[in-house]
Amino acid sequence: MKPALALLAASLAGCAADPVQLESDKTYRVEWIGERPLIDRSHLTVTLGEDGRAYGTAGCNHWFAAYTREGDKLHFETAGSTRKMCAPALMEQEQRFLEALGQVQRWDVSGIGQLRLWPAAGKPIRLWPDEG
Repeated sequence: MKPALALLAASLAGCAADPVQLESDKTYRVEWIGERPLIDRSHLTVTLGEDGRAYGTAGCNHWFAAYTREGDKLHFETAGSTRKMCAPALMEQEQRFLEALGQVQRWDVSGIGQLRLWPAAGKPIRLWPDEG
């Protein structure tokens, strides 16, 4: 094997061995809630603080909740939020999101590097790291 190919193969093998982790104090942008994508141009986020408090935007309001995480297990307490009113469709999406958070039991990362928050049954909340 040529030296350049050997170096490339070794570096790729090193990357494949590093598991992706759910990071504290990093913001993740929601793409799907269960079986439904987000409404165009709506912005939902999840940040897990080091202090056991999660928070973010729910599309219209800011949300917050205590959480616990052990390995791949993840649980959110009932979320609170600010009380601003928005368009009915955004309010419905926000309610679905907050309800879905309360059902999360575990997390994983898909083959394409997408964070997934799984309920006991059904489809996950799917998120990407927020780069902005």
